[in-house]
Amino acid sequence: MEETTTGHLRRAQDPARRSPPGPRSRGHRAWWVAAAAALAIVVAGSFSTMPGILQDPLQQEFHWSRGTIGVASSVNMVLYGLTAPFAAALMDRFGIRRVVVAALATVATGSLLTTVMVASWQFTLFWGFLVGLGTGSMAMAFGATVTNRWFTTRRGLVTGILSSGSVFGQMVFLPALSWTIDHYDWRPALVTLALAALAVAPIVWLVLRDHPADVGQRPYGSAEFVTKPDPVTGVARRTLLVLRDCARTRPFWLLAAMFAICGATTNGIMWTHFTPAAHDHGMAVTTASTLLALIGVFNVAGTIASGWLTDRRDSRRLLAVFFTLRGALLLLLPLMMAATVNPAMMVFVVAFGLLDLATVPPVIALCRSFYGEDSAIVFGWVNAAHQVGAALAALLGGVARDTFGSYDPVWSVLGAACAGAALVALLVRPAPASPVSLGKAHASRSRETVPTGAPGEGDRQEG
Repeated sequence: MEETTTGHLRRAQDPARRSPPGPRSRGHRAWWVAAAAALAIVVAGSFSTMPGILQDPLQQEFHWSRGTIGVASSVNMVLYGLTAPFAAALMDRFGIRRVVVAALATVATGSLLTTVMVASWQFTLFWGFLVGLGTGSMAMAFGATVTNRWFTTRRGLVTGILSSGSVFGQMVFLPALSWTIDHYDWRPALVTLALAALAVAPIVWLVLRDHPADVGQRPYGSAEFVTKPDPVTGVARRTLLVLRDCARTRPFWLLAAMFAICGATTNGIMWTHFTPAAHDHGMAVTTASTLLALIGVFNVAGTIASGWLTDRRDSRRLLAVFFTLRGALLLLLPLMMAATVNPAMMVFVVAFGLLDLATVPPVIALCRSFYGEDSAIVFGWVNAAHQVGAALAALLGGVARDTFGSYDPVWSVLGAACAGAALVALLVRPAPASPVSLGKAHASRSRETVPTGAPGEGDRQEG
């Protein structure tokens, strides 16, 4: 069996690694690792706030259209999604710490280079490519990798906490960045983000560890000590092989379709176009940015609550409810827009915040239940669909605004799309009792299908 296709095969380690851990400490290291991962995700999330508040300054200085600016945002979002599965595999090869620290250095470099750009193609290269590459390495697949390695219980809760970190970063940085742009310029705002990334890198290096065995502990909630697997070589090949195999299964395409709509209706449209749309109705940019930050406040609570519910309820039904409610809010949004903050807008902010990233824990749980040890990479590919949807919404939203002079048609189309996603969620059948390990399936093609009569029959299809 080739090592490049074995995924997470457990190999015997040295005697020290095989020895049971010592007495359990009062504070399990898993929570410190999760905290360090959350800090990196918070900083990565802060970068996603910039496209919305950069649109007016860049238009004024460079006279670029919103469609032109949207190209860089779209490239950023696509790379954010496409990088995630490869980053998950790179973490198996080189370790979580190295990949995350390199990612922080990349986003800092891209942010600093953006401050000296003079052409739109440079904005696409520096912000779209470099920042997209770096933030994609700290995407939700990173959180899934940490959760899978360090936690056996409380996975839904931890997934919710880490998923909310991205929006928490938006919440913390957005008002300050918007204020900085209003009072100084957009360049100091980008320098601030770069310094934040560089400041977090040494903390991540000191606290984050690749596996519980590195510190002689069991995964949180595990009754058994788990040895650390050997590094998996052939990162690109393994990632593509996992994609090839999961693409032969029905659940993957259903989850990808749902998550593409999720991306289009959250960061694709909201984090890129909500502020300009509110400004079209006469609202001050700073006020609109503050409302967006408030969405982030409630997003944290909603995502953590979703993680808690995911540990206890059917993930498919949760997704159907979340998408239905989100679609209704988007359809009603044009009626709530005004020059000043009104009660209806505050209801939208609270409700949309609770629902914004609530879809993430159930989708990660479904990936884990269907694909087992390769679920982080599979979720990375599902998240790539999320970012493709987000990129299309960011690009076409700007084009629609340039064409129709209003965002109203965009909210209607995306609201209807959420209704479709709710129906797709109910089409996902229950997961098999034994999750499919795609890495192992590479070496044994005879096990590519679920035996007739097994739970989840019909969800896997022959290639």
